[in-house]
Amino acid sequence: MRFGLLFPALLLCASSAGAHAQQTVHRFTVAPQGNEARYLVQEQLAGFDLPNDAVGRTAAVSGRIAVTGTGTVLRDSSHFTIDAASLTTDRDRRDNYVRRNTLQTEANPTIVFVPTSIEGLPFPLPASGGATFRMVGDLTIRGVTRPVTWDMVAQFVNGSIRGDAKTQFSFAEFEMTKPSVRSVLSVADDIRLEYTFFLVPATE
Repeated sequence: MRFGLLFPALLLCASSAGAHAQQTVHRFTVAPQGNEARYLVQEQLAGFDLPNDAVGRTAAVSGRIAVTGTGTVLRDSSHFTIDAASLTTDRDRRDNYVRRNTLQTEANPTIVFVPTSIEGLPFPLPASGGATFRMVGDLTIRGVTRPVTWDMVAQFVNGSIRGDAKTQFSFAEFEMTKPSVRSVLSVADDIRLEYTFFLVPATE
């Protein structure tokens, strides 16, 4: 093949490879076990010299994510949902206040995150090893949606992904009321949200 014909052929091959990568879709779903969502809020309790973190936990997390071979998140096929009413700490009074006032779980039973993009993760996805990257998307709490960025640390093993994700925002950003009970002297303005995840290949 003459050089004049070879160059267009190489461009065509590169274009075909790029199109194939774009058409390839990696789909993952939340595994039945190994997932936990947490909120952490620093508070000063009466009778204690130093502040501590109030930690609310739940394993009631569901969802999925779909990503093309070039790293584009398929928004309509991606979401993560937390059962807000199941978040519990070590104090029933705090939990009742958070459900009734802060999260208003009777009217807003879930917290939903819809990923829109991934930054810093190599594609095609690694078959093994670790990676640190960021995931951007829309978080909805108590009917209020705001963009957030998660810092992600993940391990890729046998087609599955395990890791931890962290983000932070203020009560005011999501128009929430800070908990207020007698035993709590003060509550910090920021909430840290964490997610220990275990994602497995989706079967559909």
